[in-house]
Amino acid sequence: MNAMNILNLVLWIVQGLLALFFLAAGAPKLIGRGLERWTGFSDLPRPMVVFIGFTEVLGAAGLVLPMATGVVPWLTPLAAVGLAIIVLMATGFHLRASIAAVIAIGRWDLVVSYAYASPWVLVLALGLLVPAVIINLIVLFKRPVDSAARHLVDVDVA
Repeated sequence: MNAMNILNLVLWIVQGLLALFFLAAGAPKLIGRGLERWTGFSDLPRPMVVFIGFTEVLGAAGLVLPMATGVVPWLTPLAAVGLAIIVLMATGFHLRASIAAVIAIGRWDLVVSYAYASPWVLVLALGLLVPAVIINLIVLFKRPVDSAARHLVDVDVA
């Protein structure tokens, strides 16, 4: 297996995982359930939360569907750039922007045919970023529910 095949395989794996992550992040914002696990959304107007969720779900689809179907595959790196911008705008603990940027760089040759990133640079970047994202997810999902929401539960039970 040559370096380009390895790079392609790594990018497909990362694209799929990142798409699942953004789908899982965007769906609760669209349906309005489970938002107590996410910081800061109680302070935002509901239409803005729905818009953020919609863009995340749309971006997740854009990471995979254009290339998987062969229909306008050049949208994949643009979706990755869009997701990176969304995450950069959110700041804080969002390391997903870095992974989306890696996908954008790796797939940019679909937009500009002469762009190239060494496969080893991408593998090294992913080797550092993926564990950081996994740790981030563990911390996020182990975090206790907001104390105000917990107080409401205690009042209802009492």
